[in-house]
Amino acid sequence: MTRILVAAMGVCVILAGVRQAQESRPHRPNILWIVAENIDLDLGCYGAKHVKTPNLDRLARAGVRFTRVFATAPVCAPSRSAFMTGMYQTTTDTHNMRSHRNDAFRLPSGVRPLTHWLQDAGYTTFNIGMILNWLVGTVKLDLNFVNEGPIFQFDRWADLKTKQPFFAMINLPEVEYDIYDRKSAQKPRVAWVGEKEHPQIAKADEVAPPPYFPDHPVAREEWARYLNSVSGLDVRVGKILDALKADGLEDDTIVIFFADNGRLDVRGIHWCYDSGLRVPMIIRWPKNFPPSPLQGEGRGKGNVAPLDYCKPGSVNEQVISLLDLTATTMDLAGLKRPPLMQSRIFLGSHADPPRTYAFSARDRIDETVNRIRSVRDARYRYNRNFMPAQSLAALNRYREKCFLVMPLARKLHAEGKLKGPALALVAPRLPEEELFDTQNDPFEIDNLAASKAPEHRAALQRLRAVLDVWITETGDRGQFPEPPEIVAPFVKEMHDWFGTPAWVKKQ
Repeated sequence: MTRILVAAMGVCVILAGVRQAQESRPHRPNILWIVAENIDLDLGCYGAKHVKTPNLDRLARAGVRFTRVFATAPVCAPSRSAFMTGMYQTTTDTHNMRSHRNDAFRLPSGVRPLTHWLQDAGYTTFNIGMILNWLVGTVKLDLNFVNEGPIFQFDRWADLKTKQPFFAMINLPEVEYDIYDRKSAQKPRVAWVGEKEHPQIAKADEVAPPPYFPDHPVAREEWARYLNSVSGLDVRVGKILDALKADGLEDDTIVIFFADNGRLDVRGIHWCYDSGLRVPMIIRWPKNFPPSPLQGEGRGKGNVAPLDYCKPGSVNEQVISLLDLTATTMDLAGLKRPPLMQSRIFLGSHADPPRTYAFSARDRIDETVNRIRSVRDARYRYNRNFMPAQSLAALNRYREKCFLVMPLARKLHAEGKLKGPALALVAPRLPEEELFDTQNDPFEIDNLAASKAPEHRAALQRLRAVLDVWITETGDRGQFPEPPEIVAPFVKEMHDWFGTPAWVKKQ
């Protein structure tokens, strides 16, 4: 009798333990955004060479790797303002770089930060910088709105376990120049964040930079530094994924890795080419919250499709705007998309029809006023340069100081040694229209806007038209220039921060 009682008590203890473990699990998935700065598809899992990214490669093998994701802006603050609200930055008046930091600006009625929607639905929100003694994030916001109240609630990794379900964001320090001491003007060369610790996988004498770089040792050194920064980024991602597993959170957490805009190179960030707009994205589903099968006519036997859209190790090639991360994240959390939100759901049982086009915009960046609008389909990119005199050679003190390829190109040009696609870096004007066939010209070197080939004429006319419709339908506020008194302080700030090159003073 005693043995039976003891055994029964043991069973009760086990059941109680199981019940307690079940009750401690969130009823909805946790969601973790791991956000990189300034990279294109330069990871091993995308086929990049001279990088070592075992942690992100492992994430891709366990999840889905997306190949056609495009930011809405080729620079951080406008892009972040878009994917943190689900609205184009050109619609909400957050399109100019680091705007509305010192005024009474509020987001339009009905537009809210993503985290506020999630908090109302019972999610706890985190913006995390440290895991134990490891620096994994910058706790960066860099939004073009500051009067909406706190964006996140907490910042401690240790609190995640007791505050589920959670939405957490970690903004990786890479890939970025180490400029925030505001002393870049005093330095002959600006280091990259974490440069001394990055794995030295890429060697300057072995790498092949994009063809729009000058053929010069300095260009190869800069390209190797960039690639090693990507390898350094992966080390931090490994710390995050290991901690997620060690803390028992892996099986309940959807992990989404992406970048805020494209590559940190002389023709990448700031510019509406694939190098400045295309970003990696990897999504991994957790064991305890597997995705739902797709429903609907023609989706498989019994109107239920196989889960091909989330098959581990699969590749998704549909055109996606980074803007769509907002509504998709809300759907993963069980929330309905708010009325009038421009973001779309790009996967799952509630997915919207796939996009045909991804739209992007570049406006004032720092002291440099410009307006470019861009549209990309699965093959072609069309750019409209509203201010063609604001070419790649136009003054931007940050680029002139940090991107050593820019002063190098000017020097080589003055010596008559610059040739090939790199000449575009010093051209005084951009074409008013640009059309690129990214399938045959992945570096977007050959402008087909004047081509007489029927397929190019058809693509040009089609993309012209859809861009016109997008500008009108979204209420593009880029047509309204900022007053000169708004722009003027940026000239002084950028001069004090980065200095002014000698060629400007001679003009």
